[in-house]
Amino acid sequence: MWRRLAMHLFRHWFLQRRAFSADTLESLTRAVADGETRHLGEVAFAVESRLSPRQVFQGLDARERAAELFGRLRVWDTEHNTGILVYVLLAERRIEILADRGIAARVDQAAWEAICASMREHYAAGRWYEGSMQAISRMHAILAQHFPAGDQANPDELPNRPVLL
Repeated sequence: MWRRLAMHLFRHWFLQRRAFSADTLESLTRAVADGETRHLGEVAFAVESRLSPRQVFQGLDARERAAELFGRLRVWDTEHNTGILVYVLLAERRIEILADRGIAARVDQAAWEAICASMREHYAAGRWYEGSMQAISRMHAILAQHFPAGDQANPDELPNRPVLL
């Protein structure tokens, strides 16, 4: 536990503003918005620099934190149950993708895990922009395949801008 606490206090969390600059956030926002026009899915992207010492002592892990944010950001609250959250925890170099039940019924978790693995490779090499943009592109392709917009009404139900926590 002490090692994990030290990671949250001293390791990589300070990269948030450098890795996700204003320009990068704008590009990611446009990529999310543009891609969502092709499918009925709603993509949310959240980046957290670190957990609080209290959260670490309570044993909260990245998957549990992503689940908390899934609810707090209302990713579950879409008409077709097609919300998806990309969660990045910089202090632990963890990435989680959580899909709502509409998506989970049609898309195997392995697809999201492959995107997470690719993001980790890009991020480890300092290619934050490329890793994030590629992930968004791949997610849009999967969602367009399984949930094409077609002629249906396609409201923008969630904010497109990544959330920095």
